[in-house]
Amino acid sequence: METKILSTSEYDIALAGEIIRNGGLVAFPTETVYGLGANALDENAVKKIYKAKGRPSDNPLIVHISEKEDIAPLVKEITPKAKALIDAFFPAPLTIILPKSSLVGNTVSGGLDTVAVRMPENGTARRLIKAAGCPVAAPSANTSGLPSPTKAKYVIDDMNGKIDAIIDGGDCEFGVESTVITLAADTPSILRPGAVTKEMIESVIGKVNVDRAVLEGMDSSGTAVSPGMKYKHYAPKAKVIIVDADRKTYEDFVNSRENAFALCFEGDNVIIPKLTYGKEDDDLSQARELFDALRRLDEMGAERVYARIPNTDGVGMAVYNRLIRAAAFKIIDLKKPFFIGLTGQTGAGKGYVCRYLSRLGFNILDSDKSVKKIYENNPALLKKLAEEFGNDILVNGKLDRKRLANIAFSSKENTKKLNKIVHPEVISLCEKEAKPLTVLDAPQLFEANAQSRCYKVISVVAPYKTRLKRIMSRDGITKEQADARINAQLDEEYYINNSDFVIYNNGENIEKQIEKIMEEIL
Repeated sequence: METKILSTSEYDIALAGEIIRNGGLVAFPTETVYGLGANALDENAVKKIYKAKGRPSDNPLIVHISEKEDIAPLVKEITPKAKALIDAFFPAPLTIILPKSSLVGNTVSGGLDTVAVRMPENGTARRLIKAAGCPVAAPSANTSGLPSPTKAKYVIDDMNGKIDAIIDGGDCEFGVESTVITLAADTPSILRPGAVTKEMIESVIGKVNVDRAVLEGMDSSGTAVSPGMKYKHYAPKAKVIIVDADRKTYEDFVNSRENAFALCFEGDNVIIPKLTYGKEDDDLSQARELFDALRRLDEMGAERVYARIPNTDGVGMAVYNRLIRAAAFKIIDLKKPFFIGLTGQTGAGKGYVCRYLSRLGFNILDSDKSVKKIYENNPALLKKLAEEFGNDILVNGKLDRKRLANIAFSSKENTKKLNKIVHPEVISLCEKEAKPLTVLDAPQLFEANAQSRCYKVISVVAPYKTRLKRIMSRDGITKEQADARINAQLDEEYYINNSDFVIYNNGENIEKQIEKIMEEIL
């Protein structure tokens, strides 16, 4: 198919309207992104949209109109809240969902009994709809799953040869798709955030919910009642990972990455290859530039991209909603003190894993060393320990750690008493010493309830006989004493069930296991 590239002249708009009226497809600019339009009342024409985009047929489309009075024939009823929003905002980057009339086919609605309608603010879009003489169904004019196009060049990249015409109307104003709100429920609910914010809507119709899928994702078995609700969407070819951190922590993290790109804000001090998407304190600039930046990353050959997280207030919610889908919900949380919590069974080989992670560039915090610092510099703590376990654990005012260990690990009850006294002090000291990419090496991680302070938790486990032999050799203790320490710990099943990753020291290649985990995390 030859795709005509049209201007916004009266002649070309009339030609584009005729193409739509006759069952063809035309890409056109709106104030949000470029749309791919077909006659919304022609089921065969609408099916062409899904084919051109490679779009799942259960993903509903938005029906675009040129005048407010065009809404009534498409819906069963314009409810009072719908009328209030139409009067307050239309034309605008706002889509409302209502129960559909018999005029609207199942293809447009994705098989649902509702229809999504909006009146675009963009003058070229409304001129086209008038010229077509029919409502126009139009998703974004891109290959399904890729970033939505805010420039005609990206429409041409994706759609040339697949559709009848493309109207080049320049760059889009807002850069993210319209806000979608359903009024087909008791309480109105935002299904996709956009430039018309929750606060703006609530000022007109009162309380509005934000659907859980906006920020957390939709279950794979769920039904998409609005465009843009799918798990992965708006994604470039590059693998995007969001980094949740303050500016300095983000800068330190990305500047330590190799063979990676940064997607950051203007003014961020980033030395690896980067693209910016607006200013940190300007969510409208972020919305306007996000999709363009995602496209440009592919043009630059980026394979792995670390994106700085936006705020979720106002239009920032729309930016975050698009970015988190572009990243397939992969987020590195650097707001927690420890990047990785490393724990596991005593004698399982955790020390080897620590040394390998150190070679990979991680900062290792050894909780046992922190314990030693506390024992040497905290007389009040030693007093508490002596009161609990007896004065015999002190020799010349100093702690005999071996004697304490023999008592504390003689039973689970004594181990819990020791943990209750020591763990808060240890975690507090470790947090003070933590920095980006810190691994907390903590045999008692779960007992200290420190897993909540870690981005990810890795446990190391090994067969009983292997552990017993190592403990006896390492600590110079008897089999009975080694058994007591093993029995004082949590069982293997607990470590497996409560960790993000498990390393099995049972003959498998440990380094390959670590590298596979790091690939997943980073």
